[in-house]
Amino acid sequence: MRVAFLGLGIMGRPMAANLVKAGHEVTVWNRTPKDVPGAVTAPTPAEAAKEKDAVWICVSDTKAVQGVLFGPNGAAEGLSSGTVVVDSSTISPSASLLFMEGLQEKGCEFLDAPVTGSKIAAENGTLIFMIGGAPHNIERVEPLLRAMGQKVIHMGDNGKGLSAKLAQNMNIVFIYEGLCESLTLAKKLGVPPEKMFQLIEASMIRSGVAEYKKPFILNQDYSPNFPLKLMHKDMHLMMDAAKENGVDLPGLIKIDEIYEEAVKAGLEEMDYAATITLLEERAGVRLKTKP
Repeated sequence: MRVAFLGLGIMGRPMAANLVKAGHEVTVWNRTPKDVPGAVTAPTPAEAAKEKDAVWICVSDTKAVQGVLFGPNGAAEGLSSGTVVVDSSTISPSASLLFMEGLQEKGCEFLDAPVTGSKIAAENGTLIFMIGGAPHNIERVEPLLRAMGQKVIHMGDNGKGLSAKLAQNMNIVFIYEGLCESLTLAKKLGVPPEKMFQLIEASMIRSGVAEYKKPFILNQDYSPNFPLKLMHKDMHLMMDAAKENGVDLPGLIKIDEIYEEAVKAGLEEMDYAATITLLEERAGVRLKTKP
C-alpha cells in the first residue's frame, strides 16, 4: 500500500520502519526532520499525504494532531478523497470526533487506533491496536495493522478506541503506583525488591505491568520507554473525559499529585517508572539524585 506516516518519535519511527520491512511504499514526515531507511522523506504533512491509500499519524498530543491535519501545510491539504486516515496518537476522544468530521467533509475516512505495548513492541511489530471506527475501514488498512501489530481489537464507533486507551492507561497508572508503594514499604522494612518480585510472580498479584517494569526497577534504568510527561498528559485526558461525562476519579487525582511532583523534580523526560524514586526518597531508602 502507499502510506504516509506522520510522526517519528519513540513509537512512530519503529512503526514506520516495520511498514517499510513489510514492503509497503512509505513516505514519512516529522516536525524535527528524521528519516527511516527505505522510506521517502517529505518536507510537509501535505506533501506526504498526496496520492496515498492511507495516512497514519502518531504524535504527542491533541494539539499536535490538529496541527498535523489542519495546520499550515497540514495533511488535509494533500489528501485525496477516499483516503483512510488513522490516528495512533493518544488524544481527547471528543476532539478526535471533531477531526473525523473535518476529514469526512473532504471525503476521507477516519479511524482512531491508539496502541499498547510501548517501545519494545513498536520495534518488534507486536503492538496491540484498539480501534474506533467502521469495520470496513479497518479491513482496508489490515495489511498495515498486520505489519505493525499482533492483535487488533475493534472497540466500537469512532472515539471508542481512544476511550478504551484512556481507561487502559488508567489501569496501568494504578497498578504501577500500587507496585511502587508496596516495593518501597518492603524495602524500608528490610525486604529487597528481588524477593518481592519473586513473591509477586508466584502469587495472584502477578501482573504484566510488574513483569514488564521489573528489570528497569531492579537496574534503576528509567530511560524512556513511555515518557513520564506523556503518561501525565494521558492522566489529564482521563480527568477531562471524566469531567465531560460526570465520572468521579478520586484515586487518579491523588496519583496526579505524585506526577506533578515528578515533573517539578525534572523527571518528565524519563520513563514514568521513575516515580518510584520519589517514594523511595521520602522513605529514606534512596539518596536524592538528579535525573
